Amino acid sequence: MNPDLQKLQPYPFERLAALKSGVTPPDKPHIALSIGEPKHDTPALVTAALQAHLQQGLASYPLTKGITELRRAIADWLSTRFALAPDAVDPERHVLPVSGTREALFAFAQAVIDRTRPALVVSPNPFYQIYEGAALLAGATPHFLACTAANGFIPDFEAVDASVWRDCQLLYLCSPGNPTGAVMPLAQLQSLIALAEKHDFIIAADECYSEIYFDEQQPPPGLLQAAAAMGNDSFRRCVVFHSLSKRSNAPGLRSGFIAGDADVLAAFLRYRTYHGCALPLQHQHASIAAWSDEQHVRTNRVMYRDKFDAVLAILDGCLEVTRPDAGFYLWPQTPVADDVFARELFAQQNVTVLPGRYLSREVAGRNPGAGHVRMALVAPIDECVEAAQRIKTFVNSL
Repeated sequence: MNPDLQKLQPYPFERLAALKSGVTPPDKPHIALSIGEPKHDTPALVTAALQAHLQQGLASYPLTKGITELRRAIADWLSTRFALAPDAVDPERHVLPVSGTREALFAFAQAVIDRTRPALVVSPNPFYQIYEGAALLAGATPHFLACTAANGFIPDFEAVDASVWRDCQLLYLCSPGNPTGAVMPLAQLQSLIALAEKHDFIIAADECYSEIYFDEQQPPPGLLQAAAAMGNDSFRRCVVFHSLSKRSNAPGLRSGFIAGDADVLAAFLRYRTYHGCALPLQHQHASIAAWSDEQHVRTNRVMYRDKFDAVLAILDGCLEVTRPDAGFYLWPQTPVADDVFARELFAQQNVTVLPGRYLSREVAGRNPGAGHVRMALVAPIDECVEAAQRIKTFVNSL
């Protein structure tokens, strides 16, 4: 067996299950705020396109590169959403459909890491655990940058030692952040692109939460947008990851894309032809329908805004919590240890949240996720309101 498999840590939800083991919650409906699985309805236009192309899709092997129509729809969406020039994104060179960004974020490290020289994979901390696993199984060493309230939950990149950048081969970004919802400003993205050029590494920007935000006039900026604005029209060293799971409430479609540096994508396409994970044809047509429509995305944002408004009104003065910049998570501080908070909340109120320490790694004696819990406001608004009321009751009992 690959010995690097032994380096993988238990997934957060495995640890959560162990934490809750043996606990008998009260006899009231369970409410899960622990997992970021959207519960809003999948748009009818997506399911209609899926059904319309099902027979054709089942009868054909899909191409790894995807059909031209899908790549064009993605390129058009990127250009419109991130204010790029109409011809800035070439569907033939700059776009590659993937079977969900979780798979792609992991596979990307396997393709780009050069094992013949020292390899660091730098990522935020807390972080999506796929980044760490991808680094370890690519033969690299993860290097974590703390995201705390003191730095606005965005890594202090200026404090990173030059030796780290020297050995860095891949930098994972997540903006809007999971779990904090923090959004990196355009200028900071541009400074990281300059660092990548100076120190010869690739930036993998996980932008899966970019379409859930609160101000329609200020959508979160993206890495390709930052590159184009500084004259990097080839998107050199820049690759972004997007998904329909959150944007279009279609986590079961397993559909996303990566886009950016054409040379990097060409090499990744070669890897993927061996990896064997082409997006089924019917899923590609459903994806075209999703990427071509914005009304359902705006409606989705309204539902999230309403939930944040309702939940924050209940938790005001109860927990130290603020509205995030974007995304659908709350990241409150806990009045007791976060794992104790999560276990006792489940025991007393049958509400599940995720301890922040499970999303982070201890570095220099400090775990930046400790003292927080992640609450995913994905359930219907009545369930989120009920959960907030139970949380308030629980906190007041401490």
